[in-house]
Amino acid sequence: MTRKLEGKVALVAGSTRGAGRGIAIELGAAGATVYCTGRSTRAQRSEINRPETIEETAELVNEAGAGGGTVQGHGKGIAVQVDHLDLAQVKALVNRIEREQGRLDILVNDIWGGDFLTEWHKPVWEHSLENGLHLMRLAIDTHIITSHFALPLLIKKPSGLVVELTDGTAEYNNTHYRLSMYYDQAKTSVIRVAWALAQELKPHQCTAVALTPGWLRSEQMLDNYGVTEANWRQATKKQPHFVITETPRFVGRAVAALAADPEVARWNGQSLSSGQLAKVYGFTDLDGSQPDAWPYVVEVQEAGKPADATGYR
Repeated sequence: MTRKLEGKVALVAGSTRGAGRGIAIELGAAGATVYCTGRSTRAQRSEINRPETIEETAELVNEAGAGGGTVQGHGKGIAVQVDHLDLAQVKALVNRIEREQGRLDILVNDIWGGDFLTEWHKPVWEHSLENGLHLMRLAIDTHIITSHFALPLLIKKPSGLVVELTDGTAEYNNTHYRLSMYYDQAKTSVIRVAWALAQELKPHQCTAVALTPGWLRSEQMLDNYGVTEANWRQATKKQPHFVITETPRFVGRAVAALAADPEVARWNGQSLSSGQLAKVYGFTDLDGSQPDAWPYVVEVQEAGKPADATGYR
């Protein structure tokens, strides 16, 4: 994908860490200018209170864009502190992108930040109502607010791409309860948001899709298991099915592949996964594998079979 996105402008909303950071890096590696937004900066942490910052993400984009990775590009990362629930801040962000770049080719809505608010295995009448409603605002309202302000710029040129990041495919989420009514609604609603946007963007020759990673080895997930990216396989001693996990860069490569595809409109409105797209576009994770987590979860983990990723990565 050498420099296939050079000259393109991307906004990765919610790129402080996790999938958003992986996506921003891979877009930069492919040559795009990437606006990296989020609430956490070196001067101020968000309510999540983790150490990752948007400045670090932008620096990683610059490194990848300068050829620091395996893909040679001329990408650039630009960090902008934005609370995507604040209408004025989002409007100012889009105005800045238009002023500085005159265009927007790729919008990735990956705003989340609701993990610490989710009370797992609690029915709706026992779950904190305040936390649940705040979770849904972070997961859904932020995506709609950002789309409201960003899409008038994106549709100025044909072939624009919107990627709605979620957790779980439509097929999986439609048949599985996600262990919290609020989380279930949040991650399923985003898929429908992508479908609705696809209908509205089609007349403008632009595309919207929902995309999920598999079992993501985010910074927080690694911390949860007491491992690092370098020794992540040690986590399989605690949870053997951790063998199917993937890095945030894998879903990043999925987005970069979609953005570089001249026939991306074939996916309009669909629910996609990183593992599925790897088979179509041929990209791999950092270790050269192609983990396909969602079939694995159903066919191995939920089927009660011993952990074995053979044939799934």
